[in-house]
Amino acid sequence: MKAENSADRVARHVVSTRYEDLPAEAVEKVKTFLLDTIGVGIAGTSGAQIEELKTVARSWGDKPEATVWLTGEKMAAQSAAIVNAYQIHCLEFDCVHEGAVLHPMATILSAVFAWLEREAAEGRHYSGRDLITALVLGVDVSCMLGVVTDAPLRFFRPATAGGFGAAAAIAKLSGFDETQVKNVLGAQYSQAAGTLQAHVEGTPMLGLQVGLNSRAAIVSVDLTKAGFRAPYDVFTGQYGYLVLFEQDNYEIKPFLDRLGKDWQILEMAHKPYPSGRLTHGVIDALGRLMKQFDFTAEDIGAIHCRVPPLVSRLVGRPDVPHPEANYAKLCLSFVAGVYLSRGHVDVPDFRGRAALDDPKVHDFAARVTVEQDDNPDLNALTPQTISVTLKNGASHSITLEQVYGHPTVPLTTEENVGKFMRCMNYGSRPIGDDRAAALVDLIACLETIDDVARIPSLTLAAGA
Repeated sequence: MKAENSADRVARHVVSTRYEDLPAEAVEKVKTFLLDTIGVGIAGTSGAQIEELKTVARSWGDKPEATVWLTGEKMAAQSAAIVNAYQIHCLEFDCVHEGAVLHPMATILSAVFAWLEREAAEGRHYSGRDLITALVLGVDVSCMLGVVTDAPLRFFRPATAGGFGAAAAIAKLSGFDETQVKNVLGAQYSQAAGTLQAHVEGTPMLGLQVGLNSRAAIVSVDLTKAGFRAPYDVFTGQYGYLVLFEQDNYEIKPFLDRLGKDWQILEMAHKPYPSGRLTHGVIDALGRLMKQFDFTAEDIGAIHCRVPPLVSRLVGRPDVPHPEANYAKLCLSFVAGVYLSRGHVDVPDFRGRAALDDPKVHDFAARVTVEQDDNPDLNALTPQTISVTLKNGASHSITLEQVYGHPTVPLTTEENVGKFMRCMNYGSRPIGDDRAAALVDLIACLETIDDVARIPSLTLAAGA
């Protein structure tokens, strides 16, 4: 008998897990981050180059299978998955798993809802409990590929690893057996792609990579239904994902041994601000220091950030004149400048040349220096030490073990709903308070819903 590989164990977890196996707190976290993801996806309808993307996506086929959130265009399911995934991630506002360094819900949710709408048109419907179970499993599978490695990030995990989570979630909804789940994962691996070069350059292609892997999940399921045979040992095989994408630096057995016991949805973090998660530490620290020591932004002469290698490498980039929004959101000093000049960091703070060229923002950004510490964990976000020197010579410092939004310091329910309601006003057109409130109420009782394919219709603006 052939020895069991890691994909066998993952497939068994996907097939065997039932809604009844999930702890109550996991169910509540799914609802929390489902609402959050829909909210940022609606806000993202006003992101960079959305219209160009929709024009291209429509050209791939005009079969009206699934809905583009808020604006209501009908597209082929694969095309809608790409567009909605991009809308979710393009503002850098979607939830994150810090340990895995990825945003799993963007890839998973966009693919799942597009697929659910296509299924509904064929008379197949799925309940809120079905959806919750699939999302928990999708998060488990995608986050596994980041949690088990200590390799420095090279490929864009929200795209590459996120796609596996999307494929696993739809495979669960499809009722696939273990062999079929392995075929889905193998087909997904055969399409997985996405690098950090778009992150370095700050281009919209970063978020689009999430969409491309979301589309790939639907393709993978379709190929499996057609009986297409894919490679099975896709995680730890000779040319498996962890061997190639993570440079063979991984330890997967402890994770596999805890499947069904440790639920990765419980480790998800909010993004309180629409910027790279690795920039949130400086906002959190400055806010705490200013409150504790009673000084203002104008009192600050210099800010020194001593941060782990991941933070330094990905957001320690220099502030530049006339940055594009994608670059600015991933620049720690620019984000600090936004917070100090405006007292907040929100979606409008990265929109338009006036906001991005604001001399006051760049003046504060020039006071920030970033130093890499000697943290041996190349995927760590914390600890971060932020030191402020005031113009009068006084100095204050704080070390953050966790940053606001982390599961140990999460947004409250009220703050999560508040973020969602703000996002309703940031889209390309108003959605209306009644429709927004209906979404909040529906997701709060998601486990009682008989047909979740109607959720996308509630994302639509009046007249869409």
